[in-house]
Amino acid sequence: METTTAPSTKGRPREFCVDQALGKALAVFWAKGYEGASMADLTEAMGITKPSLYAAFGNKEALFHKALDLYEAEKLAYTREALQEPTARAVAEYFMRGAIDAQMSKCDPKGCLGVISATACGAEAESIKADIITRRASSQAALVERFRQAKRDGDLPDHVDPENLTLYLYAILQGMAVQAGSGATRAELERVVETSLMMWPGA
Repeated sequence: METTTAPSTKGRPREFCVDQALGKALAVFWAKGYEGASMADLTEAMGITKPSLYAAFGNKEALFHKALDLYEAEKLAYTREALQEPTARAVAEYFMRGAIDAQMSKCDPKGCLGVISATACGAEAESIKADIITRRASSQAALVERFRQAKRDGDLPDHVDPENLTLYLYAILQGMAVQAGSGATRAELERVVETSLMMWPGA
């Protein structure tokens, strides 16, 4: 666990755990979005001063990118695990049910950090949106390739386009994230999954 020495205005410098501070920053960004999270919100949650934040993480924008790395590593592991499922339908179901677990966790804010922050506007937020779009494109590309393999295996009908199927699944996932952030219940999101699976193309 990495620690860093925070600058202090008086007395001895104070050490703090970088990993713990980053985890707390992630919670603030997840709850409020990039633009909604103020420096005061972040430093209070992280238990450090603004100079300490700058020294350890850079500016707010750099802190968000690091928080997004942590979010992907810890909260979106299910998106990588899903690709190992034996059928395309099972991949989609793992994705959607994993999204419900992540979005409805009692330990974390509701909704999806990427969806929440992708709506940020303003000059400073452009790199935030670009980063989120790049990460999403990478995840989508992996899913497209998995569906292509399913088509080669005869698991998907010939008329199904893997790219379009991926876009369809992501539209459902993003819609679920918005609904989760707007107060939808787990039961309601599970009905979305069940309905989506009923319409899933079979071989």
